Amino acid sequence: MDKFSFLNAAHTAYFAELYDQYLENPDSVEPSWRAFFQGYDFGSENYGLDGEIIEGVSTQIPEHVQKEFQVVKLIEGYRNRGHLFTKTNPVRARRKYAPTLAIENFGLSESDLDTTFSAGEILGLSSMTLRNIIKHLESIYCDSIGIEYMYIRKPEEIQWIQNKLNINDNQPKFSNEEKKTILKKLNEAVSFENFLHTKYVGQKRFSLEGNESLIPALDAMIEKAADYGVKEFVMGMAHRGRLSTLTNIFGKSAKDIFSEFDGKDYEEEVFDGDVKYHLGWTSDRETNSGKRINLSIAPNPSHLETVGAVVEGITRAKQEKKEIEDASQVLPIVVHGDAAIAGQGLVYEVVQMAQLDGYKTNGTVHIVVNNQIGFTTNYLDGRSSTYCTDVGKVTLSPVLHVNADDAEAVVHAILFALDFRMEFKRDVFIDLLGYRKYGHNEGDEPKFTQPLLYKAISKHSNPRDIYAEKLLSENVIDKDHVKKIEKEYKDKLEENLEDSRKEDKTVITAFMEEQWKDYKSVDEKEMLKTIDTTVSKSTLKDITKTISTLPENKKFIRKIQRLVESRQTMFDEDRLDWAMAEHLAYGTLLKEGFGVRISGQDVERGTFSHRHAVVKVEDSEEEIVLLKNVAEEQGPFSIYNSLLSEYGVVGFDYGYAMASPKTLTIWEAQFGDFSNGAQIMIDQYISSGEDKWKTQNGLVMLLPHGYEGQGAEHSSGRMERYLQLCAKDNMYVADCTTPANMFHLLRRQMLTNFRKPLIVFTPKSLLRHPKVVSTVEEFATGSFQMLIDDEQVKANKAKTLVFVTGKFYYDLDEERENLKREDVALVRIEQLFPLPTEQMNEVLKKYKNADDIVWAQEEPRNMGAYGHILMNFEGAKHFRIASRRPYGSPAAGSSVRSKMRHKEVIDYVFDKSKNNQR
Repeated sequence: MDKFSFLNAAHTAYFAELYDQYLENPDSVEPSWRAFFQGYDFGSENYGLDGEIIEGVSTQIPEHVQKEFQVVKLIEGYRNRGHLFTKTNPVRARRKYAPTLAIENFGLSESDLDTTFSAGEILGLSSMTLRNIIKHLESIYCDSIGIEYMYIRKPEEIQWIQNKLNINDNQPKFSNEEKKTILKKLNEAVSFENFLHTKYVGQKRFSLEGNESLIPALDAMIEKAADYGVKEFVMGMAHRGRLSTLTNIFGKSAKDIFSEFDGKDYEEEVFDGDVKYHLGWTSDRETNSGKRINLSIAPNPSHLETVGAVVEGITRAKQEKKEIEDASQVLPIVVHGDAAIAGQGLVYEVVQMAQLDGYKTNGTVHIVVNNQIGFTTNYLDGRSSTYCTDVGKVTLSPVLHVNADDAEAVVHAILFALDFRMEFKRDVFIDLLGYRKYGHNEGDEPKFTQPLLYKAISKHSNPRDIYAEKLLSENVIDKDHVKKIEKEYKDKLEENLEDSRKEDKTVITAFMEEQWKDYKSVDEKEMLKTIDTTVSKSTLKDITKTISTLPENKKFIRKIQRLVESRQTMFDEDRLDWAMAEHLAYGTLLKEGFGVRISGQDVERGTFSHRHAVVKVEDSEEEIVLLKNVAEEQGPFSIYNSLLSEYGVVGFDYGYAMASPKTLTIWEAQFGDFSNGAQIMIDQYISSGEDKWKTQNGLVMLLPHGYEGQGAEHSSGRMERYLQLCAKDNMYVADCTTPANMFHLLRRQMLTNFRKPLIVFTPKSLLRHPKVVSTVEEFATGSFQMLIDDEQVKANKAKTLVFVTGKFYYDLDEERENLKREDVALVRIEQLFPLPTEQMNEVLKKYKNADDIVWAQEEPRNMGAYGHILMNFEGAKHFRIASRRPYGSPAAGSSVRSKMRHKEVIDYVFDKSKNNQR
């Protein structure tokens, strides 16, 4: 048996295939194999492929048969390691790897080179000499394209890849017209950058020079994808090469880009804009075959890789539109930088989403514009992995490494990637290995840090000229062809430049303008208007019945059955709690045709076990989602427990809301302060997106917040962080204290004709607090109250007026009852931004006899809403502040200390002589 020990799975499969062939027709196999299969009688114990004893089969393998297996090993070596020995680096020698693919490392020698082997059939070839087998292997695996795929665990995918690679030995075969098209797009890429370099000397543009072959590759992919039936592209990319992509692929007028270079002011005053290489764009393109395809490139900040998560969310929202029959008809493309894809952890989060039900998009084409450098950092200092794309192996995605100077190989690789995505609906990575002609920006000097590399780059021809020389040698073009197409393209750019300079203002076209045509941009004044969120009692009754009734033919855990049935009891007893506020808000919106999507960690049940939007059948774990049964023609409802990620999931959901304004898109944090794992999304997108890019977004963030002695990390939702970001009309921030107000707040989010991000600090202990209930009437006929006045205290008797927000109100109300104080009014600020200052002033007038005005909060003084109130309400400078003293940590770890501090703040609210907060 040990004589077969060198067989691995691939060898065994090959051996078995030959044996089947021999059984069917003995004369169809090589004589040496035929002799081997006929058997030799050299031992008493003879084994078959699975180790069973077979009479007449020798354990002594003939030398030629052993050599066949060594050739099989060599083929496997190329398949597994060929990518390490490619010609993919255009400007410097590749690193050395060992062991090499030298035939001596596989038990072969030069004397075997002209021996004919059957193993060539593995490559789809007939029997041939070892010399020719190696020639084919070098062409497939070690030329301008290197491919990693042997770690894939699905045999059908590996077989599909190998079949594709064996066609033309993985060498591109384009017609003369296709070659001219590639050259045309290469010329556009080269000429565009050259034009900007001469017209706007020293200005930042983050040129594509050194990776211009990206442009013909994208062009070819769009054309072929349209033939596959793809209707929409959603693309995300950073600044490098973005302007060229916008002009030469997405059809943005060069005139508009020149206006942005000239630094003109914007036509509209409602937003402040962003630098030209961050702006998004949407357009329709007609392909050469006459098909229409929608192209979107998402706006992005300088924070690298953030846009990848947003693109996936946009794509998912588009895939779920009614007119999209197959999710594969919307194709996401994410363009990375080599330093960023290796260094930014967000990439890993997004890659992990790729096959999850709540986040998958049927495969993303990832393209790395690999400059072999990050600003000034050498690639050897930028990662520990062999390749920047090694994160792709997390999901066993194939990776193609391509020499960016070989334009045909680049186009060939991108079309291979597209074919794989359309066939298997999985991610695929392209590592476009080029260089960066200038520094990180055009004003930077790269020779300070990479003198040898930039000496080589300065002497290196651009990809267009390299390709033109090739086509000239093939007699595809004449010597004047490049000059002609370059002049034609640059003449058009000159016309655009002249037209641009006749205009005084820059006009910015909103991203995905068509989806947002029914929504208007509004200011703070409009945001403060009351919106009609009423709903009939009969509708509430019907929805309550639906969400309270589990299928009778299925078995559920008794506790969950009682919990679901209690929803009907609450309705009948006219005491609706927080969970009912959510369910009825979602249900009524669904019935009105809106969609609802909720995502986040543990949201299906809810961190604090209050939601139970998904109920599991006890003996099968079948999922029952009652909100999907609200009405026959209801909107779609989806709720997903997310992977343990904040940054990636918030980015995804922000993208989803960006592409689906008619869906109430909610992300809920497990605890409110965990949202700071997504701080970049909050800073760069949620709070500033509309101001920078003219993009509205209605994402709702639910952040559990409240001091209940759970320590530093489970108390504060970091309210102060969000309030510091508030300005003019950029978002809503709320801290509700009643179920009815939460119900109307969520409904308001959808019933306006505009969209703003909504940050809600949600309760924990209040979820089951006996006083935190609302009546059916308050749900049906009420509206969202930005401020809730105190109905228990007569205004003329109030000596102390306390403004408070959130759960702390109930702590103060309990103490007021204990003290039997009728001279303290507690007024709740339910909306913290935009702050209802007019209503607050009316309250001050109403309680004119109160000589003690207090702002009370349970958070430390340097946290919570106090600083925000001081900044946004003129009268606040006269308020007495009752809070914990300033701390670096939101709350104490000791429950005893936490309770003591909490009690001292409460005491000080009611007795200003007790100003000894700790």
